[in-house]
Amino acid sequence: MEDLYFYDSLQKQKRKFESLKSKEARIYVCGPTVYDDSHLGHARSAIAFDLLHRVLKANDYKVIMTKNFTDIDDKIINKMKESGQSLEEITTFYIKRYKNDMEVLNVLPNTLEPKATENLDIMIEMIEKLLKDKTAYILDDGVYFDTSKDSEYGSLSKRFDDENNQSRVEVHSQKKNQKDFALWKAQKPGEVSYEASFGTGRPGWHIECSAMINKLLAYKEDDNFQIDIHGGGADLLFPHHENEAAQTRCATGKNLAKYWMHNGFVNINGEKMSKSLGNSFFLKDIFQAYHGEVIRFYMITTQYRADFNFNEEDLLSSKKRLDKFYRIKKRVYGGAKSEVNKIFKAKMMDALNDDINTAKALSVVDELIGEANDTLDKEPKNKNFKKELLANIEFVNDTLGIGLQDAYEYFQFGISQEEVKNIEELITNRSSAKKEKNFELSDKFRDELTAMGISLMDTVNGTVWEKN
Repeated sequence: MEDLYFYDSLQKQKRKFESLKSKEARIYVCGPTVYDDSHLGHARSAIAFDLLHRVLKANDYKVIMTKNFTDIDDKIINKMKESGQSLEEITTFYIKRYKNDMEVLNVLPNTLEPKATENLDIMIEMIEKLLKDKTAYILDDGVYFDTSKDSEYGSLSKRFDDENNQSRVEVHSQKKNQKDFALWKAQKPGEVSYEASFGTGRPGWHIECSAMINKLLAYKEDDNFQIDIHGGGADLLFPHHENEAAQTRCATGKNLAKYWMHNGFVNINGEKMSKSLGNSFFLKDIFQAYHGEVIRFYMITTQYRADFNFNEEDLLSSKKRLDKFYRIKKRVYGGAKSEVNKIFKAKMMDALNDDINTAKALSVVDELIGEANDTLDKEPKNKNFKKELLANIEFVNDTLGIGLQDAYEYFQFGISQEEVKNIEELITNRSSAKKEKNFELSDKFRDELTAMGISLMDTVNGTVWEKN
């Protein structure tokens, strides 16, 4: 197998991946704050790191994929005030919704899914260590990390002394340095709070990841790094990941991760996605119109690191490209598979092992489809070719997470059972009319189906249909 390369956000270059433990990869990806439904930004990050998961598996790594759920936060507290629901009611509901959305997007299950509220003890323990070492200090409204005590603070985001570029850090007149950030927020009247030796309150956002990585995932035997890869969206690079890295260095004496990976932003029709702009597309709404796999395919047409410009015109073009994959799958439907073609596999892995170059990998898939259609047209009874093609299709399923649906059901997305029954009845009637050489009636039935947006294909195995 070829060497594996990923772009490291810390060193700002592609680096050969060498895991801390042979053929094992420990990964921690920052998950959602569960107070609302998932949107396209969540999908982008989840798909990006799912591809990482799949590529490592294809390279025979044991992958320990960890994604946390932030289930205590200002946004959740605001939702509690608005809805009158408890913290647990809100977070349980949205965690379930998130997982359902990820399943629709063909995201592999995570190995670990820690919640902040279930790991408060280890956060408190880490904060106590930082206070003891005088790397943290207490103010009236909570406990703060003293960034001046970390000589490497800013090394990840490359924001060292830029006092004017602290827009995502809360301004506080009593802080020793405006870069300092909250490890623990003191209790406010009527808010959810927890007991700690340094005061009643709740954890800050950044501490949860450092504490949970240290407790649940870190390699104790490595002197330099806790885990192999830490990832998340590009918006997390600063301050979230910078702060995590600082906490971990000061509390444990180790670097948090050997490699840092970040996926690009989502833009909608050229504008960066944000709720304030009113363009934060919820997945639940998109799934009404498009199959989740269509969204996934569209997103992997752009490499994970690049910003992604979401627009419906490109989405429709992307769907047509995925349709071609399913049409070739239909041509070998129900057959037995053999071994993956070695040349095809090598081309795919060459693309994916080069910083998960999905655009290049999909061009290899396009090439496969074109050549397969030509061969099947010329040699429709070539069983060995069909068996190998099925194995190649399954390899695409496993590495890219696409083409996993039934080849016929995929084209029937969005059609009710009643409509399916009506369509199949019209197809049967058309077939009967053709047998009786009543072509005028046969054409009438076809025209009815065309008006419904249904395309017919007459094959040696009978007539198959799909929705345009």
